Amino acid sequence: MYKLRPIVLFLLLALLFSQTAAGELVYVTSTGSRYHLEGCSSLRVSQIAVTLQDALRSGYQACSVCRPPSLDVIPEAPENTTELYRVNVAGLRNSAAADTGRMLRADVVGHVDGDTVRVRIDNPPPGLNLVETIRLLGVDTPETVHPNRQAEYFGQEASEFTRRHLFGKNVFLAFDWDLRDRYGRLLAYIYTEQGLCFNALLIREGYGHAYLIFPFQFMEEFRSLEQDARRGAVGLWGRP
Repeated sequence: MYKLRPIVLFLLLALLFSQTAAGELVYVTSTGSRYHLEGCSSLRVSQIAVTLQDALRSGYQACSVCRPPSLDVIPEAPENTTELYRVNVAGLRNSAAADTGRMLRADVVGHVDGDTVRVRIDNPPPGLNLVETIRLLGVDTPETVHPNRQAEYFGQEASEFTRRHLFGKNVFLAFDWDLRDRYGRLLAYIYTEQGLCFNALLIREGYGHAYLIFPFQFMEEFRSLEQDARRGAVGLWGRP
């Protein structure tokens, strides 16, 4: 019977251990830059499970308190040639014409307010991170978390509407001319599993207005949706 030399056996065992460790689950938060073991005190606000290799690929550093495992060599990410689905490149005139089959899938893991959420993107394409803050394109909801302002009228209602419909859900992301805003947040249209553009839904149901300061592909559609909501006194437009 053929016997493996000790050095070969050692290398095979080391490779097997490395692959096992790389797939081990660790935890990150929606805003932090470190990864942790389950139960770490730093996970009191949020807790997002990712593999060790994905955490390292995305630039997360090990927590100095709970001391999670690390790897001597970070496994290279599998090549991801997925191009981001941009509605302007596709030449779309309205949000209903978008193809969710070509969009990037993500899980909504955090909720900020009516027009901002956090998502996890498994195996993110170049230029995107494992966890991203999404600022919904073309819509602005009343303020609830501004450090220098009180919560605005209908802000809590809009925030709750977004939390109820998106938090914990699988969604699809489409993009436009600009990928990020000046704060580094990802600018995107979020589509539900039912194929609805949530950005447009917020305006249609009166939870926000069309954000027309910067141009975007669906500007005329969103402008029209706001006008209809105003005429129908829907949501925030029903204020006496």
